[in-house]
Amino acid sequence: MLEFIRSDTKLDFVSKMKMAVIGSLVLILFGAASIIYHGGLNLGVDFAGGALIQLKFQKESSVDRIRSALEGAKIENCFIQQFGARDSNEYLVRTAEAGIDLKAFSDRIESALTSIFGQGSYEVRRIETVGPKIGKDLAQKAIWALTLSWIAMLVYVGFRFEFRYAVGGIIALVHDVLVTVGVLSLLNMEFTLNTVAALLTIIGFSINDTIVIFDRIRENRRKNVKIALRDLVNISVNQTLSRTILTSFTVFLVLVVLLVLGGPVIFDFAFTMFVGVVAGVYSTVFIASPIVLALEGVKPARKRKK
Repeated sequence: MLEFIRSDTKLDFVSKMKMAVIGSLVLILFGAASIIYHGGLNLGVDFAGGALIQLKFQKESSVDRIRSALEGAKIENCFIQQFGARDSNEYLVRTAEAGIDLKAFSDRIESALTSIFGQGSYEVRRIETVGPKIGKDLAQKAIWALTLSWIAMLVYVGFRFEFRYAVGGIIALVHDVLVTVGVLSLLNMEFTLNTVAALLTIIGFSINDTIVIFDRIRENRRKNVKIALRDLVNISVNQTLSRTILTSFTVFLVLVVLLVLGGPVIFDFAFTMFVGVVAGVYSTVFIASPIVLALEGVKPARKRKK
C-alpha cells in the first residue's frame, strides 16, 4: 500500500485541537456577521423568485449601458454581473419580477436592447422565471434536505460506533456547512440549488473521512485498552493521515480542473465543493475528535477487556 506519510508518525494533533476549535468559531462568527451585514444570504432566483436573463453581446459592453437599456423596458432595481471570462461579453441580469408572461417579458427586453445596442448586436441566451411561492418551497426543501442528512448520519454513526462518536461526527458536519456558507456570504456569492447540491456532497465526503478515523480509534482501543483515549486519537489520526491526504488531494485536483475549465455554469458548485472539502478535512481531525474527547471527559466509556 502506498504511504505518503509513515503510519508511525508521531505528530501531536490533540495539543493543537483547542486552538483549532477557537479558529473555527472565529471563522463561523465572521460568516454569521457577513450574513447579517448583507441582510441574509445572496439567494439566487431558485430561492428568491424572480427572473434570470443571460445576455451575450457581440462587442464589449458595460453594466451601466445594460441597466439603462433595461430601465427603458421598465425593468428596474435589477442586479447585473459579468458572466464567464472577462472577454466573453456575457452578462447575467437578475430581477425580482415574478408571475410574468414570459413571451411578453422577452419582447420587452429585446425591444429595449435593440433600441440601445442595435439589431443583431446581442443574443438573449436564456430567460428563467421562478415564482415567490416556488422559491420559498425550494428553500424549505433545501433546509429539510440538509437537516435530514444530518439526522441520518447521526443514526448511522451512533449505530456503528457509540453515541459520542455520532455527536462528534455530526458537529463536524455542521461545522463544514457553516464554514462553507460563511465563506460564500463573505464573497457575496449566490446561493442556488447547485450550492445545496454541493453542500450535500460535502456532507457525504466529510463523514466518510471521519468514519475512517473513528474506525481506527475503535480498532486501536480494542488492542490497547490501557492507553488513554487522548493518545489513541493521536495514534489513529497519524495512522490514517496518509490516506486522508492522498484521498483529499485527488479530490482537490478534480475541483481545480472544474474551477479553471468547467466554465461559469458549474463554477459555483465547484467552488462550494472546494471550500467544503478543505473544511471537511480540517474538521475530521480537529473538530470531530475533540468532541469525542470532551464527551469522554463527561462520561468515560467502559473499557473492554481483551
